[in-house]
This record gives sequence, C-alpha cells and structure tokens, in this order.
Amino acid sequence: MSAGEPPVSRRSGQAPPHRIASERMSAELIDGRAVAARVRGEVAVAVEEFVAATGRTPGLATVLVGEDPASAIYVANKQKACLEVGMAAFDRRLPASATAEEVADELHALNADETVSGVLLQLPLPDGLDGPELSSLVTPEKDVDGLTPVNVGLLSLGRPGLRPCTPVGIMELLREAHVELEGAQAVVVGRSNLIGKPMTQLLLEANATVTTCHSRTRDLQAVCARAEVLVVAAGRARMIGAGFVAPGAAVIDVGMHRLTPEEAGNKSGLVGDVDFAAVSEVASAITPVPGGVGPMTVAMLLRNTLEAARMQHAHSGASRRAAAPVR
Repeated sequence: MSAGEPPVSRRSGQAPPHRIASERMSAELIDGRAVAARVRGEVAVAVEEFVAATGRTPGLATVLVGEDPASAIYVANKQKACLEVGMAAFDRRLPASATAEEVADELHALNADETVSGVLLQLPLPDGLDGPELSSLVTPEKDVDGLTPVNVGLLSLGRPGLRPCTPVGIMELLREAHVELEGAQAVVVGRSNLIGKPMTQLLLEANATVTTCHSRTRDLQAVCARAEVLVVAAGRARMIGAGFVAPGAAVIDVGMHRLTPEEAGNKSGLVGDVDFAAVSEVASAITPVPGGVGPMTVAMLLRNTLEAARMQHAHSGASRRAAAPVR
C-alpha cells in the first residue's frame, strides 16, 4: 500500500467508513493497546535510522515537582517507554517546596541542553505553582506536550508544529478504525486546553463539521445524538449512555475513573465517561476503558519527541549553513 492510500478492507477491497445506521449493532472494539504498540514499533525503527544518519540520540526530559504517587507512576512509564524505543531519558526531580523560580530555572536549563529533544513538565503541580504558566516556559521546539502558546497557535492556523499527545492519538485511533471524517458530523464533549480544544481543531483540520459541547450546552443528549463521531472528555463517570449515541456512530472515550469493583461491574474498578456496555449496542466502533485512548498518549509522546529531534537537527543544520563564511 503506498502512502496516502486509504486502508483496504479484506472483504470488499474498499475502505469501510463508519456511517450512521438504523439498526442496533455490537460495536467494533478500537484496541488502543494494539495501535500504540504499532506506533512504538514504528518510532523505534525511526529512532535507529535517525541516530545512524545524524549521530544524535533523541532524548526526553521529564520534570516532576513533588511526590504525587500517580504522577510518579506516569513519569516512570514515560521514562521506561523512551528507553524501549532507543531514546535517552532524563529524569529531573524537584521537591514539593520548590519555588516557581526554581522550576523555571530547571526548564530553562533543559531548553538550553542540546542533548534534550523534548521537555515535559508533569502536571498537576503542588499548590502555589501555576502549571500552565510554567509549562509555557518550555521552548516551542521542545514542547512535546504541544501546549505552549506558540504550538497552540500553530495548530489553530493549521501550520506544522508539535500537537497535544492525547488528541493526536485519538486521530490515529480513528484512522485505524477507518472512520470517515471528511464531511462527518463530529461532537466533542469537553473544552479543556489539554483535550477538548485541540481535539476540535484536529477534527476541523480533517474536514469534519465539529460541535464542541460543555457544561453550559443546552440539551446535551440531543446534540450528541446527531454525531457520527463522538469524542467524550467530560470528566464524569458513565455520563454518556445509549440515548446520547446515534446508531452507527464511532465513540471515543477519553475519561478514566476508579470506582469500586461492585460499582464498576469489573475487577479493575475502572470506567470511562461512556457507559461502555450500553453504548456498545448502539455504536459501530468504540474505545474501551482501560485499553483505548490511554496507551496512545505515551505512544504519541514518543513520536513527538522524535519529531522534535528531527526539527532541531534540521534547524541546527540550517543555522550552520547560514553562519558559514562566503568564499
């Protein structure tokens, strides 16, 4: 298959787009773990090629302030993932008592370090520290979270730049499931800077017709029920039931909540923003929780770090050529 060609269905020989249907159905499971494994494998190969061509190893620096247990686990997973694909991993730790100036100094040092391709400030930060403000200090070329004002602006303008990991991971899942986005009615539930807003921009970039819903949206159920593609990042456990979903819609569940096993009806106690059992009988495709969107975030972080390394190498080469004396 050549680049740019649509994926081909083994049955029909044509790409099988997801469209609204009238009958009830059992949804196709969009396996985020499998897609993330593929992306990681592709990144590992590309890192090896990059190192061979440039002599430089892409590197990700994580900055953890304080000792939040969940954040420590997330950072450890990112460090481990870097090493698995052949990248360098830089682990920077600051105490919970660190001042904003101390965090800023660490970020500025990493910005200036040529061995560091990407910088990630792990959120949330301890009380008294402004996460968005400090995150904006990361130089845009190393902003592998895609959340600095420059990269947000580039996304809004449709220009190349580093994109937020979770939304771009969702786009990868939609492609994997052969969901046709051009001209589709898409609804994004949630308007956060981390997921909702960039998700809307990426769907628009794919020529979908997008509605963004939030806590003030009137008749949320009716708005959601019009969607051919429904992305839910609402932050409320099982908020979206079968009545919110049009038959045949593709549903992406970004949420993750921990309940008791009895409440959740499963051993892990983990559920999403979508009532999976109910919506699976209506949708044509759906992501599970866990195992859907979650694994994609780290996979796309690795891809962003490699892309950052490529951009920095190209920029340094251009700078050297510009500085060369004219003979």
